[in-house]
Amino acid sequence: MAPPLFLLAPPRSYTSLVNAMLGQHPQMYGLPELCLFNVEVLLDLWKGTTGEISENGSMVRHGLMRAVAELWGGEQRVNTVNMAFSWASAREHMNTGDVYREIVDRIHPLVAVEKSPSYTMSVKRMQAIHRAFPDARFLHLVRHPVAQCKSLMAINDGAFCLKIEAFELTEDYAMIEPQIAWHDINVNILNFLREVPPERQLRMRGEDIMADPQHKLAEIARWVGLRDDEAAVDEMMHPERSPYACFGPVNAMFGNDPNFLAGPTFRPHKPKVPRLDQPVPWRQDGRGLYPEVVAMAQEFGYV
Repeated sequence: MAPPLFLLAPPRSYTSLVNAMLGQHPQMYGLPELCLFNVEVLLDLWKGTTGEISENGSMVRHGLMRAVAELWGGEQRVNTVNMAFSWASAREHMNTGDVYREIVDRIHPLVAVEKSPSYTMSVKRMQAIHRAFPDARFLHLVRHPVAQCKSLMAINDGAFCLKIEAFELTEDYAMIEPQIAWHDINVNILNFLREVPPERQLRMRGEDIMADPQHKLAEIARWVGLRDDEAAVDEMMHPERSPYACFGPVNAMFGNDPNFLAGPTFRPHKPKVPRLDQPVPWRQDGRGLYPEVVAMAQEFGYV
C-alpha cells in the first residue's frame, strides 16, 4: 500500500486546485474531501456527538459517496451513489482509519492525495491520520493571510469563522475576525507536524505554485518519490480532468469547494501578494494584521 499524501491548510488556500493537479499525476489519485478523520467511527458521519442527525447535513458525506461510487461503481450516477450508501452502511461500525485504508487499497498502486480542511480544525484529527498511516506525507500549504482572509470573508460573510469561534471581543463590540482562524489553524498544523519526521513533511506557499506550477509540482513529485518528467507535469496541469472536478449527481453534488467545481481549469497567473503592514480590507477601523499573525506570515516567507 502506497502511503497517502495529505494537504494541510486553512480553507481558501488553493487546496482544491492543488489537490486536483497533484491527483492528475500518472502515479497519484486525487480524492474529493472524504472528511473521514473528523470522526472515529463511520456511522458518526451520519450522527452528531449526541446521537442525533448531524447538524452539518449530508454535504460532509458527499466526497466519500462520490469516491466510493467512482472506485467501486465505475462512475458517479444516482444509482452508484445509492450503492455507495449501502457500502457505507455495511461498514458503519468500522473505525474510519480502517475505512480509509480500504479506499487506499482500492487505489493501489497509485498514491492517494486528499485535502479536507476540516482535519486541520483539530490536532486530534490530524493525529488520527498519522496513527492510521504512520508513513503518510503531509504538504503544509500556506497562503498570505490577507488574501486568504479576504477569500474566506467572501463566502457567507465569513461563516466558517463561526465554527472555530474566530471572534474579536472587547467591552464595546464583537466581530468576526478571519485572521484568528488563519493563525489558529496554522498553529494546529505546526503543532501536529512536530510529531512527523522532517522528511515526511513539506511546506509550500500556494502563491509560488500558482506562479510557477511546472517547477513546484515537479518538486512535490520528487519529494513523494515519483516521476517528475515533462509528461507527468503536463498531466498535472489539467485538474479539470479529475472525475471529481465537477458537480456530482443530485444525491452527492459536492465533496469539494463549489467555486472550484464550477471552474476547475487552471489559469496561469501570478497572485498579488500584499504587504503585511497595511490595513486589512475586511475591517472598518483601519487596523491591520495582529502582531502574531505578522510573525507567523514572516516565518512562512511573506514580507
